[in-house]
Amino acid sequence: MSTFHLGLISVLGFFMALTAISLQYKHLLSILLSLEAATMNLFIMMFLMTNNISYSGETSLILITLGACEASLGLSVLVSMIRAQGNDYVTSFMSQKC
Repeated sequence: MSTFHLGLISVLGFFMALTAISLQYKHLLSILLSLEAATMNLFIMMFLMTNNISYSGETSLILITLGACEASLGLSVLVSMIRAQGNDYVTSFMSQKC
C-alpha cells in the first residue's frame, strides 16, 4: 500500500471520527472513543508527513506519548463522572448544582 493511499485512509478515518462525535453525543464513552480514533488518525497523518524528515522517530514518539496521555486522562474523567453522577450521559453533566 502506498503512502498516498494510507494518507487518504487516515484522512477519511479522521472525518469519520468527527462525524461519529457529532452524531453520537449521548454517552461520554462514545465521545472518548471517537476522540481516540481521531487522535490515532492524526498520528498516522503526522507520521506520513514527517517520514522524510530526519526527526520522524522523535516526532512519532512524542505524538504517541501524547495520545496515550489523552486516553488515560479521558478514562479517568469517565470513571470520576460515573462515580459522581451514576451514569455517563452527557446531558447529566450539564446540570449546575450550587
